[in-house]
This record gives sequence, C-alpha cells and structure tokens, in this order.
Amino acid sequence: MLSAKTIEIVKSTVPLLQEKGVEITTRFYQILFSEHPELLNIFNHTNQKKGRQQQALANAVYAAAMYIDNLEAIIPVVKQIGHKHRSLGIKAEHYPIVGTCLLRAIKEVAGAPDEVLNAWGEAYGVIADAFISIEADMYEEAAHKEGGWKDFRNFVIVKKVKESDVITSFYLTPEDGGKVSSFIPGQYVTVQINIEGETYTHNRQYSLSDAPGKEYYRISVKKEKGVDTPDGKVSNYLHDHVEEGDMLPVSAPAGDFVLNMDSTLPVVLISGGVGITPMMSMLNTLIEQDSKRNVCFVHAALNSNTHAMKEHVEAVDSEYEHVKAYTCYSAPTEKDLEMKNFDKEGFIEGEWLQSIIPTTEAEFYFCGPVPFMKHVNAVLTDLGVKQEHIHYEFFGPAASLQ
Repeated sequence: MLSAKTIEIVKSTVPLLQEKGVEITTRFYQILFSEHPELLNIFNHTNQKKGRQQQALANAVYAAAMYIDNLEAIIPVVKQIGHKHRSLGIKAEHYPIVGTCLLRAIKEVAGAPDEVLNAWGEAYGVIADAFISIEADMYEEAAHKEGGWKDFRNFVIVKKVKESDVITSFYLTPEDGGKVSSFIPGQYVTVQINIEGETYTHNRQYSLSDAPGKEYYRISVKKEKGVDTPDGKVSNYLHDHVEEGDMLPVSAPAGDFVLNMDSTLPVVLISGGVGITPMMSMLNTLIEQDSKRNVCFVHAALNSNTHAMKEHVEAVDSEYEHVKAYTCYSAPTEKDLEMKNFDKEGFIEGEWLQSIIPTTEAEFYFCGPVPFMKHVNAVLTDLGVKQEHIHYEFFGPAASLQ
C-alpha cells in the first residue's frame, strides 16, 4: 500500500505530466533503447518513429498518476495493455528496467527533486506489480488452453490469397502438426518477422480474420504504402517475399476487443479499409454459430479495387435474411459508378447510418484508421448510442477518439 504522502506527491505531478508527458516518454525510449537495444526485438519501430507509442505511454502514465489512489479504475486499461504485452513476450524481468529508465527521464526532462522521484519509484513498483500479476495469469491461460502455447510457436503458411489490390490473406497452421487454440472473434496474434539485412526482429499484431474453430488461423494484411513516409516495412515484406510453405513464429491469440456472444442485441459492424479484418471474424462466427441476431455490416473503402472480401460478404447478405451489408466508397471508379456496386458515395454519415441500422439499441463494433474511428465515434455519439454499446479497436497504440 502506498502512503498518503506518496499518493499526494504523485498526484501533484499530474499538471507536469499533462504538459511534458510526451517529452518525458520520448526521452524514456531514447534511454531504454540506447542502454537495452535488445528490447528493439520486441517494440514496434514504426510506432516509435511516428510518435504513437510515446503518446500512448504518456497517456498511461498520466492516467496512473490521476488514479494512483484508486488503481481499480484503470484495471481495464491495464488488462488491455497486458494483452499486448503478453502477445509480444514482455516478461516480469523487463519491468525494473523500464522503471529505472522512466525515473531517469522524469528527472532529466522535468528536473524532478528526489522526493518526487522516490514517490514515483514507489508508485511504479505498485503499478508494475499489477501488470506482472495480470500478465502472468494471461500467460498461464494462453498456455493451458487446448491447442495453446506460451510465447511464440512456428506456423507454416499453407495458403496466400490476394483479397484486393492492397490486402492479402495468409492461412497459418502449426509446424508441429498440433491443434490451434480457440479465440474470441476480434482478437489478434503477433507475428514475428526476421528481414534479411535488418538488425532486429520485427513484431506486428494482426487481427484474426476468420471464425475460430478452424485448423488454421487467417490474418489479412494491408500493404502499407507511405505518403510522405516510408512504406510499411513488414507489410510489404509479407506481401512481396513471404510465400506458401514459409514459416512464421506466431503468438497465441490476445486482445479485449471481442464480440459479446452473450448479448441478444442486434450487431452493427462498421469498418474502414483493413479494419474489416476483425469484423470478418465476428460476422463469420455469428453465421457459423447460427445466431439469429440481426447483423448490419457496414464497410467503407476507397473503391472496389481496395475492397477486400466483398464477394464473401455479399454472399452472406444474400443467404441470410437477418444479415444486411452496406458499402460506402469515397472514391469509386468509373466501373463502380457504372455497375452501382456500392450503396453510398463519400463517407459514413449519421443520417445515412441511422437509415440502415435496425436500431440504436444495438452492439456497435468499429475499426479502421484513427481519423475514420474518430468520425464513427462522433456519429454514434450524436445518434445517442449508449457508451456501453460502443466497442472499438486501434491498430497500434491506443489513442484518443475525442
């Protein structure tokens, strides 16, 4: 238990963290990777370069200071981060390293006196223990499930399928011939990539894009082409160099963005671009489990060239009366306009969305680029959807939707 004095000191740093949080976390990562370069085998280098990881950590540290007297309030966030840590292979022994580097960064950037550093050292110990405990349970659960495992397991690519001009699916089965553990629709796996000429291993998390219960896992990867930034190193490598028969180390499924199978409410699945991947897992699961819940599947893409799994979703729409699928193209091709193979030109708007969903008393799930997600969240809020019925997933470090 933290003393009242320690809690008071930590809470007094909230304004400082609000002002200098990203500066502190940026310096933290500089110290961490210069002194422990082996950790570059775990962390996503691209998120570091874009500043997303620094911002996400700053938000987490700020929240910890805000709720240091009521850490129960941030347990959902701890669990969300814990899923990512477990899938990446972060262990208890990494936490003291992180703590030392974080305190140094606070001292260097903020000039914090010893009293503040000591208080934060105590607080970090309590927070780290919460992470370590939760993640230990997650490691045990992943390892002891039927077909489960701890850390990484080698999988063979048995099929590679081009889904659109920019998205390709990879079907993965265990190299050891064993079973794969089940998962909850919406979860992801971490794939480990070693690229020739690169010093460090690259880890990337990809949503599972088919229903559980198969002999394989399917991931569907967008080939990221940079605009004023380099192309996505790992996604381009997977598309251009990884073939059927190749092997990839894969973590057990993780993640808390999951379909609530106990609810009887209608389901609205909204995706933008490659955000369609967890929605496909949810849609296929609802169909395969013979759920009678009304499903509204809304997908936004540039046009039919970039629209993945279009034929499959249309077939489901045709076969199942309780499933309705709608497509929104922001830049339809001439062929799209001629064939009228989409429902709305432009972007998802509140009035249009309200006209196609069965009710606002539904479970809403959405995923896609951050600007898309901010827009969808605002639309749903304006429509009066209850916060407890709004569920979303960031591809990458968590950000704010406000």
